Amino acid sequence: MVATNENGKEYKIPDLSDQLDTPLKSLEIPSFVELGKNSEWINSQEGLLEEFLRLETEVPVLRKSLIKTAQTLSKPTVNPYGLTTIGQTAGRVTVAGAKMFVGYPKLFYKRVMFGDEFPTTSENAMEQLQDVIRAGGASTIKLGQFIASAKGLLPDEVVESFSWCRDQVPAMDFLTISKIIQEELNVKISEVFKEISREPIAAASIAQVHTAILKDGREVVVKVQRRGLKRSFMKDLRAMALIAFLAEKKFEVAKQANLAGFVELFANLVMQEIDFRLEAVNMLELGLAAEHAGVNFVDFPRPVVGMVKRKVLIMERLNGKPYNNLQWDTLPKESRRRLVQLVISGVLEHTLVYGVFHGDLHAGNVLAEENGRLGLIDFGIVGRIDLLQRASLVRFMIGIGMNNFTVELNALKDFGAFDDSVDVDQLAKDLEAEVTLSDDIHYTDIADQVGAIVRFLMKRQVKLPSALILFFKNLLYLNSFIASVDPEINLMAEIAPIFQYFRAKYPDQMKQLSGDIL
Repeated sequence: MVATNENGKEYKIPDLSDQLDTPLKSLEIPSFVELGKNSEWINSQEGLLEEFLRLETEVPVLRKSLIKTAQTLSKPTVNPYGLTTIGQTAGRVTVAGAKMFVGYPKLFYKRVMFGDEFPTTSENAMEQLQDVIRAGGASTIKLGQFIASAKGLLPDEVVESFSWCRDQVPAMDFLTISKIIQEELNVKISEVFKEISREPIAAASIAQVHTAILKDGREVVVKVQRRGLKRSFMKDLRAMALIAFLAEKKFEVAKQANLAGFVELFANLVMQEIDFRLEAVNMLELGLAAEHAGVNFVDFPRPVVGMVKRKVLIMERLNGKPYNNLQWDTLPKESRRRLVQLVISGVLEHTLVYGVFHGDLHAGNVLAEENGRLGLIDFGIVGRIDLLQRASLVRFMIGIGMNNFTVELNALKDFGAFDDSVDVDQLAKDLEAEVTLSDDIHYTDIADQVGAIVRFLMKRQVKLPSALILFFKNLLYLNSFIASVDPEINLMAEIAPIFQYFRAKYPDQMKQLSGDIL
């Protein structure tokens, strides 16, 4: 997986055929503990296996607890005690949200007590929602950034209204950074680093990242969490849940965007992002899956032993820069074609075979070198799906290739997007009436189709599971990657080789996962 160039030879983008060999011969995937014990990548760093095994024991319990907390926080509290609590703990957000609902308390009381309907209007809705985001701290800015990254999944006016959130987080001063590092590692910063940059290379709503060199000469990056984040998020999430509930009742655009569903998804993701021990496990599990599958064109960083803490994570530094900053036309067209095939198959392989995948593949998290080698960073958001969900996604992707909405929607039903009360055939007819399909599939067509399906379901208040939303976001990110690397590619011509790759590498698994479709 993380193989370096042998004998100094120039790196060459491999073919799909170079990755056909795999020890996986059934749907019974070895546990990550077993993969770790047999991993050259893990065992080549002294002490990393022991730390990984400890985290594999601790983190699942922690993850389950954080998800449960997120589910509680994302439910709107409408009783008097709950409203008072929100007012006390998240006043700045609630006050801003109240501007959206002038004269609303009486209507809200009548709705709760007598079932009266709320008025609906979209006038100035986005401006008022932006006021709520601006009034908040890191947590609400993070929500705005999450909405801004959902292009294709949410209405364009919603996404564009929050694009400003991407650049709204000031950096912490280096003195604060130093104190947090020393508190978490329980050691003086001068005893850890030979040098560390005073200015961050990235500053986001949850953390900021600095480059550094350890005492032993290893180049690393240091991720440091902002102070008071968990308490702030827990306060603001309660307010967001109520505001989203009210916004959907008053504004049609908020209802169509399924804002309450996005707050629930956001709560689930963000509560897991604020403990870096989870990110370390995500990083290692994704790297192990890639190593086991023979995906050898992508590098994954490893955390540094003894430096994985709740608020500080120190990991290896990868080469490269965001893929959209490269001049891809310097690579031969055949190399770019192979890279597109590899990236699509790699994303699908992690998801459909191993059930764990990077959930935030935007350009800043996918580094590329001029020779086409890639590296992944930032593993705070990772999707996890079980065997039944993996099978449904296989059938969904087959439906995409067939241009068949009925197959796609049945697959989403099996995933858990909606229950048996939904008439899938009628839903497919309604979808066909809204979306025009083309037999000549361009890379933009798949993104448009996926986005149209998601928006169609959201309008009908279908609550899509968080892992499904992350998978859809990845399909849209793939669209952006292809646009950067080779915008003239004939995607239909590439779908067949990718399916053949999966059928050759995982013949029994594909037969089981696809059912009677293939």
